[in-house]
Amino acid sequence: MDGMNDTDTTPDMPDWEKRFRAPRVSLPEWAEDAPDRSLFVSNATGTYELYAWDRATGERRQVTDRPNGTTDGTLAPDGESVWWFSDTDGDEFGIWMRQPFAGGEDVPAVPGLPASYSAGLAIGRDGTTVIGRSTDEDGTTVHVVRPGAEPSVVYRHRESGGVGDLSHDGTLLAIEHTEHGDAMHSALRVLRLDGSAVAELDDTRGGTRELGLDVLGFAPVDGDTRLLVGHQRRGRWEPMIWDVATGEETDLAIDLPGDVNAEWYPDGSGLLVAHSFEARGELWRYDLATRGLERVPTPVGSVSGATARPDGSVEYLWSSAAEPPQVRSTSGGVVLDPPGMKAPRSVPVEDVWVDGPGGRIHALVQRPAGASGPLPTVFEIHGGPTWHDSDQFAAGPAAWVDHGYAVVRVNYRGSTGYGREWTDALKHRVGLIELEDIAAVREWAVGSGLADPARLVLAGGSWGGYLTLLGLGTQPEAWALGLAAVPVADYVTAYHDEMEALKAMDRTLLGGTPEEVPERFAASSPLTYVDEVRVPVYISAGVNDPRCPIRQVENYVDRLAARGAVHEVYRYDAGHGSLVVEERIKQVRLEIDFADRHLGRLAG
Repeated sequence: MDGMNDTDTTPDMPDWEKRFRAPRVSLPEWAEDAPDRSLFVSNATGTYELYAWDRATGERRQVTDRPNGTTDGTLAPDGESVWWFSDTDGDEFGIWMRQPFAGGEDVPAVPGLPASYSAGLAIGRDGTTVIGRSTDEDGTTVHVVRPGAEPSVVYRHRESGGVGDLSHDGTLLAIEHTEHGDAMHSALRVLRLDGSAVAELDDTRGGTRELGLDVLGFAPVDGDTRLLVGHQRRGRWEPMIWDVATGEETDLAIDLPGDVNAEWYPDGSGLLVAHSFEARGELWRYDLATRGLERVPTPVGSVSGATARPDGSVEYLWSSAAEPPQVRSTSGGVVLDPPGMKAPRSVPVEDVWVDGPGGRIHALVQRPAGASGPLPTVFEIHGGPTWHDSDQFAAGPAAWVDHGYAVVRVNYRGSTGYGREWTDALKHRVGLIELEDIAAVREWAVGSGLADPARLVLAGGSWGGYLTLLGLGTQPEAWALGLAAVPVADYVTAYHDEMEALKAMDRTLLGGTPEEVPERFAASSPLTYVDEVRVPVYISAGVNDPRCPIRQVENYVDRLAARGAVHEVYRYDAGHGSLVVEERIKQVRLEIDFADRHLGRLAG
């Protein structure tokens, strides 16, 4: 593959660095009408970029080459072009570019359409394109671009929304919207391409119920008006089929615990069902004619993505905490195996269930092989908050284990994968509810003998970084050290500076703007408690971050510095994290060094 190393030339490199540097690939996307043409993401050059893969010839080539990487791209249905989103150094604000699949010049895909945050993209078979845009000035706009014509706006609203899917024949457009004001629970609208409405589905009933909907895709058949939809009517995510022309809803009633997602098989005869339960993932095939459910064999672990191919086989990206990711196929073998260094294995996770104030909390624990406690322990808190940790390969936690630390990851209230009530529980007391669950798992970790109470690290990125800073201020005696990456540190300033879609999410979580509910923003802001922090703090932040902007981080750091608190700050030239492998390694190395220096003093 162009740009990939063929051999491992660094045998003395520590395993934790190899896990970051080893070439890896995403699940390949394939063009609907040219299934031999695929697109995937790889870190083969040391930066995550897009690659085109012609399965018929075996040729793979690098599509994008930018200093801070590129991961957002797709293929036109005919496979003739690659579309990719061009922002500036990770700021997520930009335009769509287009490049021929076989290689050639990058050109603006829609000349004259101004830069924005992306709110979705759908490409039709006749060359018509639908582009979703989000800006602070206009909120959400959806534009239809026909070949040779100027873009026309078919949807506009201040609240967040986005493009869902185009029907197979390109006559119908499904969008998700939150006009009712609840950014966590979308409603659906189907439009003709002139903007006229065809159908509406709103499980929130105008914002009075916390039930969301999600566009999963139109049936892959011309003239078919069936839309696959995700819903929460039984307290979890699961699919149904909505005929947007007749209004008929078909309840699939897939009897599996946990969240269920789905996509169409290419011939429309069945659904590929992705089932997530208690931090593991598996796949099933649902036959629409017989309503039968058949297991698609996958190993125990996590399925990060899956797609059904025209021949009926299923390709999927699989890993576990111990085993590095692979793109596999049910037809046998590994689909896409990059040459060069292979990522070393890590240790498996242990499942722990702890009784908490809002119910049983699921935590995943990794510890050095053969080690007995009490150990220095990192509570690695996931971001989102609508996300969850799973039995999935992760180089960051594995690095801590290699350095002698236990790692605990907590799927606190607010996490996905444990039902709608668990996900929606954090409203209004944002941050504080999650920290109650983290505290309960901390108590278990110390009481069980796993964790040394004098060497407990609270760490995380994004929302996990926010919870880290909030926890250091509201639970100052519980932690020995804090490591916060790209965090929310000053909630009020973050609200005013962040991208518009996140403003809408914060209004939903906290019940209004900082001016409308100042007491809630104050109660949930790490800046409120900064003077209570008693332990060393390490903060890293991207100077172009649109999600957790740099100004609010600086406000927090200034307060630490004003009272001489022990802290270090690392600023880097990217957005909400880095797509450059060496930069990621540098950041992990700095965090481990900071922890070793300060916890070593405690141990001594």
